[in-house]
Formats: sequence, C-alpha cells, structure tokens
Amino acid sequence: MIEISDSPIDTAELQRSLINPAAGGYCAFEGWVRNENEGHVVERLEYEAYKPLAITEGEKVLAEARAKFPYLDARCVHRVGLLEIGECAVWIGVASAHRDEAFKACRYIIDEIKVRLPIWKKEHYANGDSGWVNCERCAQHGIAD
Repeated sequence: MIEISDSPIDTAELQRSLINPAAGGYCAFEGWVRNENEGHVVERLEYEAYKPLAITEGEKVLAEARAKFPYLDARCVHRVGLLEIGECAVWIGVASAHRDEAFKACRYIIDEIKVRLPIWKKEHYANGDSGWVNCERCAQHGIAD
C-alpha cells in the first residue's frame, strides 16, 4: 500500500499496521527534512506530486520489491505540502518472515520511489531564495532525503 498525504506521518500507527504473527523481521526508513543541502541553509521544504501516477507507479514498485524479496506486508507514505525542519517526509515499512528480505525490500522501495514517482521537492532557503531539487539523484549511492 502506498499513500501520498498532506497530513503528518504517524510512524507508530504505520508500524502497528504491519504487525503479523508470521513476521520475524521488520525494517523501516524515515526520511526527515534537514536544515542544509549542498551548502545552502534550508528553512523548509515543499513537496508536490501527481497523485494518480504516483500511486500507480508506487504500487508497481511495491509489487517488484515483493517479487524480488518476498515480504509479508509493506507500506509507503510520502508527504506533500509544506514541511518544516525535522518533519518526516517519507516513511517505508516492511514486515517479512526474515530480516534480510525486510532490509532489502525497504532499500529497494525507497531507492525506486525516489527515481520513479512524480514527486517534486522545492527547498526554501534562509537567504529568501528557493529552488526545485531533482530527487532522482537522491537514490544514487544511498543518498536519501
């Protein structure tokens, strides 16, 4: 299940939604808004998405991850709108019978959604400027927002 939301991400509730007596492993990733990027002081971020395509493509990513790294259940939520420093921008959780599948599926999901989903990030800088950031490069070499 993938969700694009303009509400704060409730990570505890999402984790609880993955509880399964067959699960021996659980892995989660939280991407937080940080206050610096490439030498710029960042005050906040703004995300926009084309929701219908983001959901469709996100479901494909989850299906691919399940085929590659069989897991029991997974969830992914990405925020849109204005986010402040420290807020959770993206959350992925995976429950599986064994930890290895959970780790690998979680990594695959975050890397693929950063490249494939139509979600755009605008950084608002302390000096009053702002700029759209190409998130495709965030998936390279494990760099994540």
